[in-house]
Amino acid sequence: MRLLVTGGSGFLGRFVLAEAAVRGHHCVALVRSPAAEQAVTERGAEPLAGDLEDAAGLAQAFARAKCDALVNLASLGFGHAPAIVTAATAAGLDRAVFVSTAAVATALPAPTKAVRLAAEELIRSSALGWTILRPTMIYGAPGDRNLSRLLRFAARARRLPGAGIGLPLPIPGGGRRLQQPVHVADLAAAVLTAVERPQTAGRYYYVPGPEPLTFARLLTEAAAAVGLRVRLVPVPLAPVVALTRGYERVSRRPRIKAEQWQRLAEDKAFLVAPAARDLDYSPRSFADGIGVEAAALGFAPAVGVAPAVGVAPAFGFGPAPDAPAPVVSVSVAPGHRHPHPETSCLPSPRAR
Repeated sequence: MRLLVTGGSGFLGRFVLAEAAVRGHHCVALVRSPAAEQAVTERGAEPLAGDLEDAAGLAQAFARAKCDALVNLASLGFGHAPAIVTAATAAGLDRAVFVSTAAVATALPAPTKAVRLAAEELIRSSALGWTILRPTMIYGAPGDRNLSRLLRFAARARRLPGAGIGLPLPIPGGGRRLQQPVHVADLAAAVLTAVERPQTAGRYYYVPGPEPLTFARLLTEAAAAVGLRVRLVPVPLAPVVALTRGYERVSRRPRIKAEQWQRLAEDKAFLVAPAARDLDYSPRSFADGIGVEAAALGFAPAVGVAPAVGVAPAFGFGPAPDAPAPVVSVSVAPGHRHPHPETSCLPSPRAR
């Protein structure tokens, strides 16, 4: 299949292009810089000059590509969806897979939430044979924006006094809420299986890790992957959020935002069954995935390091459970049907 890929030079894109080559697909990747052109070429893709900011030029580029399907990995949070959908429709691309994010289920007024939901609504109302994938937090290789920094911190912390018996680590909010990170290679496989299966058209799927785990367990397993034992000390969330807001006001490029802390008070857990059923999706465990990432970063764990030491009660918090809690329901935008607890994917009223 000849695939037109946007976002091919990004973190997920590199894995999608590599997996596409293994599956025998020919990828034409949209690029707007020499660095992006080199990145996609190194992964066997044909570069195609184009810019998502230039709607007219984008339509011309899509038409020149002469592809069978669109794989949109570019973020839907920047308002480019109208130009992409228009260009894909004009180019006759009947099949299209769009990668969105599970973050649209947040109850917080995140700045890009409305933009992403509007993009999804536009895609659903289009004439395209669309499939939308909503991955959870993506990790799994050097360069991810989520856990690489944590692994680097943990690797440095191994040299601190007390690291051998369990380094105290503050955890805002107590770490009880659920996370379900997805390995980037597993997500890439799901993207390509979706585009290969036209029967998934008119549906969206959450693409999470295999099981929800508490944030406390995520931290201890990540630390263990680099050979660090930790003792988690819960601290109240509200002061951390307030301090971070102050930091955001004085920093030109804040490395962390208050919203990220606030999301620790939400469960981010989703059913795997729909993607497993329709996409043959079988994600690896977090312990396996984070171990591979730690090894790729050069952080070999010490022999015999246990994945957890425990959570120390503090500030009125009790111990955080290690066992995953039941999967919670998630909110959707007004006018959308709520994900069915047994399917977690929705056929569109316009599905063909």
